[in-house]
Formats: sequence, C-alpha cells, structure tokens
Amino acid sequence: MPDPLLLIPGLLCDEALWRPQIDHFAGRVDCIVGDTTKDDTAAGMAARILSKAPPRFQLAGLSMGGYIVFEILRRASDRVSKLALLDTQARPDSEEQKEKRKALMRLAEIGRFKGVTPRLLPMLVHEDRLQDTALTEVVIGMAERIGRDAFLRQQNAILTRSDSRPMLPGLAIPTLIICGQQDALTPPDRSQEMAAAIPLARLELIDRCGHLASIEHPERVNTLFDEHFA
Repeated sequence: MPDPLLLIPGLLCDEALWRPQIDHFAGRVDCIVGDTTKDDTAAGMAARILSKAPPRFQLAGLSMGGYIVFEILRRASDRVSKLALLDTQARPDSEEQKEKRKALMRLAEIGRFKGVTPRLLPMLVHEDRLQDTALTEVVIGMAERIGRDAFLRQQNAILTRSDSRPMLPGLAIPTLIICGQQDALTPPDRSQEMAAAIPLARLELIDRCGHLASIEHPERVNTLFDEHFA
C-alpha cells in the first residue's frame, strides 16, 4: 500500500477542500488532513502537523498549504516520499500583497470578519463556476468554520513565511505541480517558476480553473493524483 497522504489546506479552508481526493482514495491510500488553525507561524503549523504525522508520508498542499509544505520539507524532507503543490508559490508576498493582508487583518480585528463573501468568490473560482451553488457553498462554509481567530493566525503565518525559492533546486522528491490556468491569486507563472527549479517536477495546468483546483476540477486532480500518488 502507498505511504499515507498528508493533505494541507489553504487559507480559510478545511478538510472539505480535499474531500473529493479523500473519497477517491478511500480504501487505497490513507489520507490525513493537517491542522492549520491553531498556530500563527508557518513553522508552528509545520511542527504541529509533523508531530502527528506517520514516520513516512506523501505530501500535498494548496495555496497556504503549499507554504506549510515547504516548512515541513525544511524540517523533515527525508520523511516525504512524494510531493504535490497546488495553486501555490515558493516566493514570499510582495510589499503590496503584505499591505492588503494587513488591511484585512485590521478589519477582522475590529469585528468585521465576513469570511468568503460573494464579492470575493471571483478571486477564488473560475467565472464559469460562480453560479455553481454546490461549489460556492463549500467555499463559504469552510471560511465560516475556520472563523476570525484562526483567519488572523493564518494570515500572520503567511505574512511571516520564508522565501522558499532557494531550497527548490535541492528537492530530490518526485513533485507534481498543479495550477488553474485562470488562478488570479497565484498565477501559472508561479507554478512554472517552481517547476523549472525542482529537479523531479511535473507541471500540469488546468484550463477553466481558478485558485481551488481540488474542488473546482476534482476529477482531473484525482486522475493526476492517481498517476502520482497511488
């Protein structure tokens, strides 16, 4: 049986982000979802996840989950047999992005945390799916469950993360990189940058897909995960 698959969610996301993959692998690959709600640094999240992880595992992260993946690799790359990076990047935020995060945090701190609103959905999913109630309810529901306090911790972890680009050429792990062709938050060029630097990387771009590939195009992601992890 393959090594267990450790799945790391993104900002304001929980197990529902990976539900299509968990269900797809049921009985074939044990799936574990890392907890990213209790720590306010990427290092803290990585340490907590590693403390509960099996001795050896496969690893996947989406968006913020990818940032935590890099922290896990800094600490325990020898425990990771295969890797997938979805809709994420190795580089830190620009100064403009940092200021936007800080502004959102200030709003949340004064009690104006609204989770994922319909106004924000176009940044997260492809325009073709904005009227897909089943999908948008998953996205909104995850944010509601994560809540304000964990949102603030997650944003701080993102703000203070390290630049992971220097470590990419040294990763000797088979790596699948997936990105939505229309991802507005981490555009395909960020995935192309990682794929060019990681020696054993394979890049797959999914058309008509935004930032949440695992739930926007679950069948395509499942097929790619089958080829890579199963």
